[in-house]
Amino acid sequence: MSTPSVLFVCVHNAGRSQMAAAFLAHLAGGAIEVRSAGSAPAEHLNPAVVTAMAEAGIDITDQSPKILTADAVQSSTVVITMGCGDTCPVFPGISYRDWDLPDPAGHGIQAVRPIRDEIRARVQALITELVPANT
Repeated sequence: MSTPSVLFVCVHNAGRSQMAAAFLAHLAGGAIEVRSAGSAPAEHLNPAVVTAMAEAGIDITDQSPKILTADAVQSSTVVITMGCGDTCPVFPGISYRDWDLPDPAGHGIQAVRPIRDEIRARVQALITELVPANT
């Protein structure tokens, strides 16, 4: 069985998709290929998101927003969108999901923490789904 590949997509690739990608990379231990992108990438990550992830023990300061490409979508097993509407290209055989989460843009750390925690819970469920336990 090949390694599943997950692409997280949000508008600016500066908050939600970055947190999701960081949690998945951290928690899946290499069992899942992880990417993130944005339909209209920001210039830099949301500082409150960087702080919130640091509180969770994950350093994302080396990440930067990336543009969504058709190639990134086409090479993914699962594409998870977060508020980017219909801008994500659709290809047969790829599982598409939408996580309805608030956008942390323009909000401080107090507002970002619950979004971070919800993303972590969803990522943990995704790992359970994509990487069945060897029992």
